[in-house]
Amino acid sequence: MAVKTVQYQHHTFSISYEIVNPNAHYDIIFLHGWGSHKNLMKHAFAAHLRQFRHIYIDMPGFGNSTCNMALCTEDYANILESFISQIDAAKTIILGHSFGGKVATLLNPDLLVLVGSAGILVPKPLKIRAKILLFKVLKFTGLTSLRRFFVAPDAQGLSQPMYETFKQVVNEDFTEKFRLFKGKALLCFGRQDTATPMWTAYKIAELIPESKVVEFDGDHYFFLEQSASLAKEIEKTVLQSLEH
Repeated sequence: MAVKTVQYQHHTFSISYEIVNPNAHYDIIFLHGWGSHKNLMKHAFAAHLRQFRHIYIDMPGFGNSTCNMALCTEDYANILESFISQIDAAKTIILGHSFGGKVATLLNPDLLVLVGSAGILVPKPLKIRAKILLFKVLKFTGLTSLRRFFVAPDAQGLSQPMYETFKQVVNEDFTEKFRLFKGKALLCFGRQDTATPMWTAYKIAELIPESKVVEFDGDHYFFLEQSASLAKEIEKTVLQSLEH
């Protein structure tokens, strides 16, 4: 594990990262999802894609990377842009899972690999909508001490800056961001995923002209069991790009 320091908007961020296959010629950068860390991505992919230099990053506020200010997704992209420049990496391929998919999109790589990416708003179940409405009523009546019963699982146990970050990024609509992406995209989603359902992959594909959807069996973390198959799809897409 190594650490680089990034200065951004008068704040200092320590970014923890790890490089696998350091002598490989082409770079692939891995960005984890919300609440996760680089070790999960390394566990899935380190044994594959040996022709690439793997760069695993803990995004600010996760794993061993620090964050002491509230961020939006564009802030994450700006911080990582500086970090990538510092380590002299190329944005040849960036793979982003869930929230990491939104950050990866903004980094504008040659090949964008979206794995169960967030960014298309999914209607909340009735139970969740009722819970939000009830909290708003309690907030109006001043009973905010009951807030802990209404906090989403992804927001529990967060520091104040990260809780503010969560509130900013959780309901971002990335439709226009996907539409603005002009590179090639490989969209890998799980058929049983309820967080980022299969239909959202096809919605993203409509927005990115040079994109391809690949369906996998599994939920939001299907890539942990199907990393070898996903890696083969990346290799195939890279080879097809070289042929054109």
